[in-house]
Amino acid sequence: MSEIDDYLKSAGRALASLDGSIVEMASALCIECVLKGGTIFFCGNGGSAVDSQHLAGELVGRFRKERRPISAVAVTANSAIITAIANDYDFSEIFSRQIEALGRPGDVLVAITTSGKSENVLKAVETARERSMKIIGFTGSGGCALSDMTDICVTASSEETSHIQEALLVAGHAICDAVEKAIAVQEAT
Repeated sequence: MSEIDDYLKSAGRALASLDGSIVEMASALCIECVLKGGTIFFCGNGGSAVDSQHLAGELVGRFRKERRPISAVAVTANSAIITAIANDYDFSEIFSRQIEALGRPGDVLVAITTSGKSENVLKAVETARERSMKIIGFTGSGGCALSDMTDICVTASSEETSHIQEALLVAGHAICDAVEKAIAVQEAT
């Protein structure tokens, strides 16, 4: 078996480890938020920051269907805000300060950390909780710290960061698809 085959099989195991019922519950939280006029926020570092922007873009733009834009914000995207907060306060507050400024009761935070231990993501979760937001965690098998702080935690059972990210992106796409379908039903009535 080649190294490529090994990689693909390992990635497939991480994807297969996702619990569809958990992803469905996360989708329901997002649908409830959006139907009530709320915003879905995303945060994460590195590849998770990129995934945050990607998923917010799928909601604001479109995923698979033409429909109204959905209110979604990646608090990873504004370099001026991030660097100002990191410089004036601390890097650990780059997401929490934005959630404090923008988050409202009933909004949702999707907190992505493959390790489950990123201090700035965990602080954003604490701030979201203080603001009566719902929290969805996206993490890997070592993400106990995050999962204990969330309403729902989507976990990819892998120790390999790349496979965790790959599986969680599929879970994020499934959520985008469910939210989009719910909006289409609402618009049809």
